[in-house]
Amino acid sequence: MNLQSKEGQRIPNVTFPIRQGDSWANVSTDDLFAGKTVVVFSLPGAFTPTCSSTHLPRYNELQPVFKQHGVDEILCVSVNDTFVMNAWKADQDAENITFIPDGNAEFTRGMEMAVAKDEIGFGLRSWRYSMLVRDGIVEKMFIEPNEPGDPFKVSDADTMLAYIAPEHKLQESITVFSKPGCPFCAKAKQALIDKGLQYEEIILGKDATTVSLRAVTGKATVPQVFIGGKYIGGSEELDLHLA
Repeated sequence: MNLQSKEGQRIPNVTFPIRQGDSWANVSTDDLFAGKTVVVFSLPGAFTPTCSSTHLPRYNELQPVFKQHGVDEILCVSVNDTFVMNAWKADQDAENITFIPDGNAEFTRGMEMAVAKDEIGFGLRSWRYSMLVRDGIVEKMFIEPNEPGDPFKVSDADTMLAYIAPEHKLQESITVFSKPGCPFCAKAKQALIDKGLQYEEIILGKDATTVSLRAVTGKATVPQVFIGGKYIGGSEELDLHLA
């Protein structure tokens, strides 16, 4: 398998048939890349474990940070059809990412990243990689090492962000357990917003149950807040932490 970097070269000229609602549309690489700074990450398949648990979610999470540093769009490319990619986007709630269905593997072959995965019934797929593209020219590529299986060491969002913005210090991850109609939850979330902090919200009754909340925090009331893996507590404890 010959995995060569395309740094300094123009991306392949490809048109992707995509499904938008009940109609078909064609999106070209010119539409996606011309005059833009774009991050691309490509992976073996929608709904597969590493792609769904780590690769895609982290790019989706960090998209606002990439945008602050001049990235216009983040593309996820996979050798899947448009219906599968649309379903995966909805399943992952990945609204910050543009999903590109390279069903015929034209883009993947043009990047010389096509690999045969017949042994697991996948047929032709993309090797896992990421790249920064400016106005259609590849500036930087992070290609996973040529090892057996599906290595995931360098094409992640944090590696790409470190290349684009080496001085940027990432905010610690924040999670808020809440429930609809809770005034103290609204107060806690507003306190985070006022500090310019991003957070993930886990809503009881939708994303988790009170059983889960008690198991994690030992509490049955909301909000309950975690910052950087550390349990902070409720709304009052959060105010003290942010003071």
